[in-house]
Amino acid sequence: MKLTLSWLKDHLDTDATLAEIVERLTAIGLEVESVDDKAGLKPFVIARVLTAEQHPDADRLRVLTVDTGDGGAPVQVVCGAPNARAGLVGAFAAPGVHIPGTGITLGIGKIRGVESRGMMCSERELELSDAHDGIIELPQDAPLGTSFAAYAHLDDPVIDINLTPNRPDAASIHGIARDLAASGLGRLKTPAVEPVAGEGACPVSVSIEAPDLCPGFALRLVRGVTNGPSPQWMQRRLLAIGLRPINALVDITNYVTFDRGRPLHVFDAKKVAGNLVVRRAVDGEKVLALDGREYALTPEMCVIADESGVESIAGVMGGEHSGCDESTTDVLIESALWAPLNVARTGRTLGIITDARYRFERGVDPEFMVPGIELATRMVMDLCGGTPGGTQVVGYAGHTARVVSFPLSEVKRLTGLDVPGKQSLDILSRLGFGPQGSGDVVDVAVPSWRPDVDGKADLVEEVMRIVGVDAIAPAPLESHASVNGKVLTTLQIRSRSARRALAVRGMSEAVTWSFIPAAHAEVFGGGAPALKLVNPIAADMSDMRPSLLPGLIAAAQRNADKGLGDVALFEVSGTYEDDTPKGQRRVAAGVRRGTAKLDGAGRSWSGNAAAVGVFDAKADALAVLEACGAPVDKLQVEAGGPAWYHPGRSGSIKLGPKTVLATFGEFHPKTLATLDVSGPLCGFEVFVDAIPEAKAKPTRTKPRLDLSAFQAVKRDFAFVVDRSVEAGAIAKSAAGADPKLITGVSVFDVFEGAALGEGRKSVAIEVSIQPTERTLTDEDFEALAGRIVENVRKRTGGVLRG
Repeated sequence: MKLTLSWLKDHLDTDATLAEIVERLTAIGLEVESVDDKAGLKPFVIARVLTAEQHPDADRLRVLTVDTGDGGAPVQVVCGAPNARAGLVGAFAAPGVHIPGTGITLGIGKIRGVESRGMMCSERELELSDAHDGIIELPQDAPLGTSFAAYAHLDDPVIDINLTPNRPDAASIHGIARDLAASGLGRLKTPAVEPVAGEGACPVSVSIEAPDLCPGFALRLVRGVTNGPSPQWMQRRLLAIGLRPINALVDITNYVTFDRGRPLHVFDAKKVAGNLVVRRAVDGEKVLALDGREYALTPEMCVIADESGVESIAGVMGGEHSGCDESTTDVLIESALWAPLNVARTGRTLGIITDARYRFERGVDPEFMVPGIELATRMVMDLCGGTPGGTQVVGYAGHTARVVSFPLSEVKRLTGLDVPGKQSLDILSRLGFGPQGSGDVVDVAVPSWRPDVDGKADLVEEVMRIVGVDAIAPAPLESHASVNGKVLTTLQIRSRSARRALAVRGMSEAVTWSFIPAAHAEVFGGGAPALKLVNPIAADMSDMRPSLLPGLIAAAQRNADKGLGDVALFEVSGTYEDDTPKGQRRVAAGVRRGTAKLDGAGRSWSGNAAAVGVFDAKADALAVLEACGAPVDKLQVEAGGPAWYHPGRSGSIKLGPKTVLATFGEFHPKTLATLDVSGPLCGFEVFVDAIPEAKAKPTRTKPRLDLSAFQAVKRDFAFVVDRSVEAGAIAKSAAGADPKLITGVSVFDVFEGAALGEGRKSVAIEVSIQPTERTLTDEDFEALAGRIVENVRKRTGGVLRG
């Protein structure tokens, strides 16, 4: 939001300096982003070149005599500008003046042996533009000796305020002045808008077919206007805030938009066919807008139409067909109210950003709809002449003020500021609120221009920002006599642990969008109507993600497209199963692409690294589970996973028969095709919130009494089984032969060959045996081996390989 200091002072009677105003704006929550102040140009004066002679020792320099307008003798200046000539009027800087464009301060000096007592300046030297091919040329009637900045209207500072979305009332200069006056920095002097008497009813009637999108519409006809350029004072103000003057009628609407926060639109009445109707657009209907572009509309959008078609996109932009130009003699002025969400959705869908949309999507003052059209009518009559007709108001039922119950003690409780109740109510009154009654709890009527104020905390914020955040006394954190308890939640601790574990494994953390395309969501088990966004920011961000993997896979592919094919990415964040709080899960997920394995990637002197696969993803998942405190020794790994994984190269990690803690594997070719990615890819997801809470550990470490004093022994077995038998089943069967003696079973080899027979394989396991009562004899080992072989035979059909 930009404004000039003089424009602000049209509404605020104050003696405060620019620095004081800027400081107060930021203090009351209207953060000043920048100030464009040309105060450094005040020493530059308008001067005329009397003579221009060739420099005796330089072909490109001239020796000028300059009349600075102070009544004294002409000043000698050495100048190298190609346009320096007798009679030229420009901007002169005397010795001692700082030149902002070069950063130097002028002094009296000699240039190639000729004394120079000043400078005739170019636009770049004054930081007005990048032009430096000649000195500034002014009209011959420019008053000599006067300030160049004042003559060029550069002495009016421009303040740029970074508004927060909840302050639509501050999207006008009047609203900003009201806040400054409430803070004690002057007096609000904006005059009331007086109604303009009209002659007869408006000949163009308005009907509203979409009252949910247009709660009010005002229209007025002014006949016999002369539409030419707007006056210079208006053009200068519009240019200062970045707007291009067009013509008087259009400039008036832009001026009122910034002056009062009331967007308006003007139609050339002779270009409007019949009456106007506010309705939803017909699917596929098109309109040529004022920016010269044609837009295709949808039924979700609101338009203003006449008998020939759409004339304006409601609250966003008008149409080219009925726009006002220099030939306009009869003008229809429109002041309406539009549904904020619909305006925001329409503007975002069409990609149109306008000052009208900016204000309507945040909420405008409904009570200023009619005064806004009265103000515009008065300005049209003053600048363009004409005879106004009566104002037609349709659909507006009036504004009912929201009333908030305000306990005065809340100011102290929420902010720590000890503000007397009377002072709090006085501040609210100055801001336009209406305190009603007395006592410790007061009802406060919220003004129509503050749609953001909804409860007592909002009223506390209003008091706090006017009193000043700086008035809150700093206080140290409360000191405790003992060590504090756990600060982070279990999920927070697990999330940190998962991030560290995956980073140690050489993976890079990514942060991906929570929104993904509908086609991607359906592949990964989503696509439910409850997870579709009502107002997506883009067409390919339409669904809440049911999994972290689509975003990570897409990120890996983007890296591959830029030449980084071997990449390992992870993310710890939320996924969504439905639109309830319980439907959000905490997940740690990761993908590896190409040869991005834990032990290195790419080419090496010892040979190229193998492509990533299912076991890399499994190892990552187990590392996360262990870091998060899952009972790894009790977990079961089963073949097969969700449909987006390859059916023969995926698995699930469970705790018991039902609790799935993780899934992992290589991705199904159909999944990769849908996501339009390529290359070896594997991934995993660990459901951090599904890991059971670990049992509380004793505060003191107790000595282990179960350590054996006898030597541990390892024995190898190789079993021939059907190819369909899982290695894990063999290991589980062997471990069950004697749980007291057998402390671990691991698979170390799998072999398939013709010697074993068709459809057969050999699985070799290592069994760890730990005696606890005595040293085992050969007979004990033979008996244990027999039990192991028999157990495997019964459960898997495996026989000991000879």
